[in-house]
Formats: sequence, C-alpha cells, structure tokens
Amino acid sequence: MRWSQLHIPTLREDPADADAASHRLLLRAGYIRQLMAGHYSLLPLGIRVRAKVMRIIREEMDRIGGQEFLLPCMQPVQIWEKTGRLAVMGEEMFRLKDRRGADVVLGMTHEEIFSHLALEMASYRELPQFWYQFQTKFRDEPRPKSGLIRVREFTMKDSYSFDVDEAGLDASFEAHRTAYERIFARLGIPAIAVEASSGSMGGSDSVEFMCPSPAGEDRVATCPSCGYAANLEKATSALPEVSDPAPGDLPAAPERLATPGVRTIEDLVTRHGLAADRQIKTLVQVVDGRLTLVLLRGDHPLSDQKLIDATGAVQIRPAQPEEISAALGALPGSLGAVGVTEYPVIADLALRGRRAMATGANIDEVHLTGVDVDRDIVVGQWADLREVTPGEPCPRCGAGLEFVQAIEIGHIFKLGRKYTTALGVTVSGPDGGTITPIMGSYGIGVERAMAAIAEVHHDDAGLTWPVQVAPAEVTVLLLSVRDESARAAAESVYRRLLEAGVEAVIDDRDVRPGVKYADSELTGIPFRVSVGSRDLADGVVEVTTRATGEKERVPVDAVADRMRALITAARSV
Repeated sequence: MRWSQLHIPTLREDPADADAASHRLLLRAGYIRQLMAGHYSLLPLGIRVRAKVMRIIREEMDRIGGQEFLLPCMQPVQIWEKTGRLAVMGEEMFRLKDRRGADVVLGMTHEEIFSHLALEMASYRELPQFWYQFQTKFRDEPRPKSGLIRVREFTMKDSYSFDVDEAGLDASFEAHRTAYERIFARLGIPAIAVEASSGSMGGSDSVEFMCPSPAGEDRVATCPSCGYAANLEKATSALPEVSDPAPGDLPAAPERLATPGVRTIEDLVTRHGLAADRQIKTLVQVVDGRLTLVLLRGDHPLSDQKLIDATGAVQIRPAQPEEISAALGALPGSLGAVGVTEYPVIADLALRGRRAMATGANIDEVHLTGVDVDRDIVVGQWADLREVTPGEPCPRCGAGLEFVQAIEIGHIFKLGRKYTTALGVTVSGPDGGTITPIMGSYGIGVERAMAAIAEVHHDDAGLTWPVQVAPAEVTVLLLSVRDESARAAAESVYRRLLEAGVEAVIDDRDVRPGVKYADSELTGIPFRVSVGSRDLADGVVEVTTRATGEKERVPVDAVADRMRALITAARSV
C-alpha cells in the first residue's frame, strides 16, 4: 500500500463534538466519518481494522464448532409477534411498510430468524448446533454518542446454540464464554465477565463482558477481594443485620405523625429524627399501564432495570402527581402502602420482616410510625429492586464493593425455550417423542470492539493499535523524497518487507517529514521504519515501536528479519 494512493484524511485538530477518546482519534486518524447521528462510514483504514477483528472472532467461533450464516436484515413483523417481542422492543425498533403495505422491521437481533431456520432440524442427533453470523443491526437509539460506542447501525457477531437439554446448554454456554475470553485477549481488550440482566432477550443466566473505560456507559460493581463482578442492573450486596423491636413492643396499629412541610426522606430525618434506614420509600410507577406501588428502604435507590426484570414489564414510567393524587389521595412526600389493596405492591427484599418503620399515610403532611411491614402492608411481590452503592459489602465475601465505568463489549445469554416454543421448533427424541430444543444467544458488537481497543490503546499523539488488529504492521517513512538514493532504499525496504510477508505501507508523499511523523503517530500502526539520508550514510534505518517509543538503528539488509522478529514478539504478548 502506498500512502500517496490511500484515502487517509487525517485531521490536525480535535473534532468539537467528539467526547470519547476513541471517537476523537478514529475521526482524526481518518478511520471513520459521521454521516448523521449514530451512522458512520468506515474508511479504508477502518475497514482493515474491522476485517481483522472479524477474522479473530470468526477463528474462535469456528474453533468451537460454529457454522457461519448470513440472514436478512429486513424481517416480517409476524415472526416477532409470535415471540411477543414486537411490543417489547418499543421505539428502538425501526418499523416500515413495503410497497404492498406489508409491515416489516429492521432486525435488532436474530433469535427469531435463526429459530425459524431451526424448524428444518428433525432429530436430537443433529444437536448441538452452533450457528453464527456477522450482520448489520439497527437500533433507533434516542441518544447516539461516543462515536462507534453507541450507534443506530452497526455490525454484530451474533451466535445461537441449540441443545437437547439444560446440561447441553450449560456446555454450550461455557464453550462460548471460553471463546469470548480468547477473543478479547487476542483483540487486546481487558475484559471483565460480569453478572448481568437479560433484559428483552429473556432467559436465565446472563453474562456481560466489560472493558473498563471512562467512556463506558455502564457501571460495574466489583469486589477486589474475591472477584465478584456484576452490572449495576444485576448487582447486589450483603446488607448489615438490623435490629428491630419485637412484635409485642410495637403499638397495635401504626400511629399518625403530623409532618408539615416534609417532602423528602431527608426532611423526615432532620425534622423528626426518623433515620432513612427506618423509612419506607414509596414510589408510584406506571407498569405496562397499571399504577403500581414500589417500596424500598428510605436510603436505597431504585434500579429501573431490576423493576423491569421483576415484573416482566414492557414499559415503566413514574406516575404523574395528578395520577398519584387521584389514586391515593395525597401528593408525593406523604405516600405509603399501608391499607392499600386496590393497586399492586412490589417491595424490595430489604424490607421483608421489618418492624418499627415509618411511611407516608396517604394524607398530605401526615406519616405513620410503628409500621410492621408483614402486618400492615399487603405485598404482592418481593424482589431485589435496589441499586447497590460503593462500599456496600460484597455478597460473597463481605469486602467493600468498588465501582468501575465500563464499555459492554459482549453479552451471552441462556435463552431457554422461549423462542423455540413460540415458533414450534421440535425434534424427535431418543424415545420417539418430541423435544423442544433449548437455546443460547451470544453477541459481540464489531465496531464497538474497535472503539474499545482504541479506548485502551492510545496516547497523546494518537492510536497505538495492537499488531493483530492494526491496519498495517509497519509504516515505511521516506523522509527525503527528492533524494534518489533515499527513495531507492525506501522502496527496497518496502519491497523486502512485503516479500517477507509483512503488511507494510510506504509513506511516499511529497510532504514535510514532520507531517509524516505526525500521521504515523496518529494512525497508530505498530512499527515505523524511517528512511533518511543521514542514517543511510551509515547503512542503517531507524526502527520505532509505536506503543513504547523505543528506537533502534538497524542495517538496511536486516530490516525485514528484524521486523518479523518484532512482530512475532508483539503477537505473543
């Protein structure tokens, strides 16, 4: 490749709207260009990195027995209606009609379509099956941001396993977990496997792979002592034991307390001495259109995703003050669930069995004290609803939890039989009966992986790609374009590198050496061979390792062998 013939539109200044390091550097180094919010064009260098990321993923998927498919992006709504996910996906799914008026969608994921193909399987002897693809996905993100990290159109490697039973699914799940660990190690991404919510995917076990990064939109609770890690949507902690009065020491019924001017948990603490951990916080949510009371301890925040997971809701929102007043007779600040039977009540596990608690009386500026949760509140469902906070005890070992910002780079699910049941997928069993196969789903966002690599591998001068994903392995810089002997030497070095199997690009542009050095640093190709008149007078060239800045002078005739050795060593790290 010749730089003079490549389209590498580097920028000298940081784009004004680029927040994440990967966004800024991929734009500046000429890897991507934005077309509109959430939609990016990949330029030639970006395409080369993407192809190498995909090659590594493909090799590891094939290694565990994966078979590659390619399924349509545009899909009929009927297949999504069968699984009940057309409504679940909500506004994030792109929906349109064809010229005949038929309703179609742009696929966000492909569980339905792969399950549809599985209808052709006949016997349990055909299982297990691992099917995967690289395909464009579409999600109408309300707030695309951070370049390739959160977009509306992206490439995903999604794979699906079909097994006879749960033991088979366990084995398939572990095979994919191991494959993902190898993939991220080869890509140069430090990945943490964390417990996660399955969200709209459904199923049981769910593990996300997270790359620690300040650009990440996820927060992960981790334990430095035992290794526990979970997304905040799933994380829990071991709360300290509480000591409540015995039932006989409580009043026979909750007692009223006038609380003029009290609007918040903190108001009740400061004005009436009722500690936050002895208060019941009542949140009124509209869950799939139905007013619902959600109860937590006063000092605990609600996790919206945990509420969604607990209720199976498609949509939740906070109720408006007028809705609350009409239903309960009071405004926020004086709400409670004592005596409420006409609306569902879901309570966090930390409230189970608690006594001598305080809560709103559903009368403005009045609260109740001496509340016994089991006695006084009809709880229809108990669930883990609270969001953990830093420093709370690890649920496994009790050490203080720490929080890390991270980018989600992969997600694996045990789906169960949700999709195969909905679509009628069965195979004959060993006894002649029918078996409904059990599924797993496993995804990696390709462009997001590129962004994660860039987030991890960069410095003030630009990108520092690992050699296994870099667009080229070596840049040959011709520093003296008008010096015929230097040009001949640079061309000779470039040719020898290609003959040695090294991926090289020669910067043969007629521009100042400073521009070439800056572009070489910015684009992040792992090694640089600088060919200039002064070094050639001594029969050497200068070899620079981009990531470390280490330089060495190498005889011209030995450059190809030296570069192969450096590249081999870099790949083994």
